[in-house]
Amino acid sequence: MTRAGRFAPSPSGELHVGNLRTAILAWLFARSTGRRFLLRVEDLDRARAGAEAVQLRDLAAVGVTWDGAAVRQTDREPLYTAAIGRLAAAGLTYECFCTRREIQEAPSAPHAPQGAYPGTCRRLPAAELEFKRSTRPAAIRLRSSVAEWTVEDVLHGTFTGMVDDFVLRRNDGVTAYNLAVVVDDAEQGIDQVVRGDDLLPSTPRQAYLASLLNMPVPEYAHVPLVVNAEGVRLAKRDGAVTLGDLAAVGIPAEAVQRRMLESLGLPGGSLETALQGFSPVSLPRDPWVWPGA
Repeated sequence: MTRAGRFAPSPSGELHVGNLRTAILAWLFARSTGRRFLLRVEDLDRARAGAEAVQLRDLAAVGVTWDGAAVRQTDREPLYTAAIGRLAAAGLTYECFCTRREIQEAPSAPHAPQGAYPGTCRRLPAAELEFKRSTRPAAIRLRSSVAEWTVEDVLHGTFTGMVDDFVLRRNDGVTAYNLAVVVDDAEQGIDQVVRGDDLLPSTPRQAYLASLLNMPVPEYAHVPLVVNAEGVRLAKRDGAVTLGDLAAVGIPAEAVQRRMLESLGLPGGSLETALQGFSPVSLPRDPWVWPGA
């Protein structure tokens, strides 16, 4: 399968300019390296009726094109189930019955990183396991053999982050993001992942999981976010930040695209024009402060 990059939005609402800027960057990275560019709708959780159609419309409005039809994670559950089955057969999973409150209140293991799962359910006696099964549904966790993992990032260089016994499938039966994204990228032939740098801390978990599943680890590029005047990640509460909001105050999609390209030091006009001057080494490394409507 030929190489590919991707953009993978969650259909929880309209995309704001931060999301759209990341999508443009993912497109530029892929097209500048001769890769296909795929679109995956990550709708396992928080899907809002009609949001997918609006997101696809807005991506097209700023010039982002993709190869083939968009795929949806809700259509791919058999792939996730098979991956969890492989891990279980290798003794690399276990059932977890902890609530969020119990995890927060549990004492951490010695020298464990902050936020790491403390391993409460890792070695439950058989009798206690059977009792807990009768009281609440279980999540499925990875039985990790490492505490950290190292990845290489085009923009951040070498990055080492925490790996704990993270959740593969929640206790409501929904596949967790860290498992789904690894399986999807490998199955789709995606070998380049460009996304916001707020997701860099979770990347070592995903790369480690890929290694356990004998799946290739993609090339990563975690790009700076768009922030408001206070330096906080841009969100709907910041006012006119979606294409619909901006159009309502007289700013068309073409003008929004031009602003985003200029923030990257690239010529406006079209993504094809910007592509001619695109180079990852020349990209700004700091967050872009959205100037507002």
